[in-house]
Formats: sequence, structure tokens, C-alpha cells
Amino acid sequence: MASSDFDGIILGMGNPLLDVSAVVDQDFLNKYDIKLNNAILAEDKHLPMYDEMSKKFNVEYIAGGSTQNSIKVAQWMLQIPGATSYMGSIGKDKYGEAMKKDATAAGVNVHYYEDESTPTGTCGVCVMGGERSLIANLSAANCYKVEHLKKPENWALVEKAKFYYIAGFFLTVSPESIQLVREHAAANNKVFTMNLSAPFICEFFKDVQEKCMPYMDYVFGNETEARTFSRVHGWETDDVEQIAIKISQLPKATGTYKRTTVITQGADPVVVAEDGKVKKYPVILLPKEKLVDTNGAGDAFVGGFLSQLVHGKAIEECVRAGCYASNVVIQRSGCTYPEKPDFN
Repeated sequence: MASSDFDGIILGMGNPLLDVSAVVDQDFLNKYDIKLNNAILAEDKHLPMYDEMSKKFNVEYIAGGSTQNSIKVAQWMLQIPGATSYMGSIGKDKYGEAMKKDATAAGVNVHYYEDESTPTGTCGVCVMGGERSLIANLSAANCYKVEHLKKPENWALVEKAKFYYIAGFFLTVSPESIQLVREHAAANNKVFTMNLSAPFICEFFKDVQEKCMPYMDYVFGNETEARTFSRVHGWETDDVEQIAIKISQLPKATGTYKRTTVITQGADPVVVAEDGKVKKYPVILLPKEKLVDTNGAGDAFVGGFLSQLVHGKAIEECVRAGCYASNVVIQRSGCTYPEKPDFN
């Protein structure tokens, strides 16, 4: 394929958030009732934590948001300017400007909705022993409107793309937008992918998630999310391989593609289910002393995976690229990467 064929080939939609990241202590986790390896929406009790983090700990500000991370990593892996596009909502403020600058520098074609009255969303990233916990204060990210998607210059990005990726987190913001995109994908034999994203999505946004499931050609998630999904659906199994198969066999809206389920398990092998069969792929093991934090590991995996999927590569190559990208990201703070990938 010529590089022009890759123009806008992947479109992501999600919640653009500025990560407020710090290594914290157990007292801080206890005080705000935060569990490691989890992702939640901020409640009132969490709101003071962002300020406290910046006073108490060494805080880094990193452009984040789950889908935006994945799209940036796919863009980095592809090394073809403008191969990816992204939509979401930011505030008209310095954080929003910084985010726009960061994503544009990464080569992503961003079309943000800019909310006049709400600040750009933030995500507290609490790191301890390399594990992360995410507490998202969506703010402006929560204000995305389907009207923005319907504008001709934005819908053009939907028309141009052949692959779509939306993290489950966006289900809490604009299910109407997701519906338009997934129906377009189905009607035009394009590839629609989503992520389970967090236990709370599988649990409390089960209905909207279920409406999307028939359209998902690829479902990503980690072992905790898969087990929550199983429990919520009354499957009575904790076996990740069985759960992956069951998810892949849920009804499809069209018969164009069979559904593939891809479940990561930290340092344990990646589980891929398709056609009622499971394959496991080992990850690149990393000595503990090289681990900086797991923030963005799952996002990077998806970005790497998509970068090969759009090239029409076999599933093992997609997984290999996903493992490569997440291995790079966990050796750095946040979802960041060196200038060029050395994936061959």
C-alpha cells in the first residue's frame, strides 16, 4: 500500500485527559480509597487529591486519555504522518492547548470539541511499586456532543477511516456518537474495535456496552476486566481463556468479520480467542528494576496491535507489535515513547 492509502486509516474517539502522575505511598491510597490496577471516575471525595498530589509528591503532567494514548502509539509505530485521527472534548485552557500541541506533534490529526465553560479533564495516576491506579476527573471530556461528530469536517474523518478504536470509557460520555460510528462501520464493512477498559464499565455501563458488542470485530481488555465481564453476565467462570472464547462467540451484527477477543494479563501471556479456539502469546519479560510504571501499558498494546492490523498482518504479528509497544511504555513514565520505534 502507498502511504497515501494510510491517510486517516484509523480513527479513535475518547476522553482526552491530562495525566497528573506521581509515585505515591500507601497512606495516600488509603486516604482516598484507591486500589492499584484499577480505573475509576472521580467522586467528590477524590477532588482534593489532585492538589494534594502536586504538594506532596513529585508530579508529572503527561497528555493521556486511554484512546488518545492508543492512537498516538499506533501513529508512532506506523511512522506515516496523518495515518490516525482522533476526536474528543477538551476545555479552552492551557491544559487543552498543551494536549493539542502534544497530539499534533505526535502526528495525530486531532479534531477536538472545545468546551467554553469546563476545564480540560485530568486523570490522577497514582503509582506504587510500578502498579498504577487511575482516577479520572472527566470535566470537559464529559461534554462531547454528537453534533460535533455530525459536522461535515468531522464526519469526513469517519468516512475516510477503515478502522475504528474506542475505549469503553467513552460509553459514559457519548453512546450516540459510538452508535453512529459503529453503524457506519458495519454498513461499510470496516473494522470496529473497542476495549472493556475498566471493571466499572463492565458493571455499571453494561447495557450500553452490550448494545455495542454485536458491532465489535476486536474486543480488547485485561484479565480483571474479563473476569468482571464474566461475573456480570452470570457466566460463573474466572478462567480467562474460557471468558475470551465466550466473548468472541457473542452475536455479531454482520457476518463480515468474526470477532476476535484479545486479553492481556500483565506479565502473563496474551490470550487471543477466535473461531472458538484460544492461542496464548508470551509477552516480553522485563526485569523488575526496569519497570517504571504500568500506566498506558494496555493502551500501548492496542496501539501496537492496530499498527499491524491496518497492514493486514497476521494476528501473531499484531500481538507481537502490541507487546513491543507496551514493553517500551512501561519502561517510561506515562504513555510515552522514544522518537522512533525499533520494531522489525
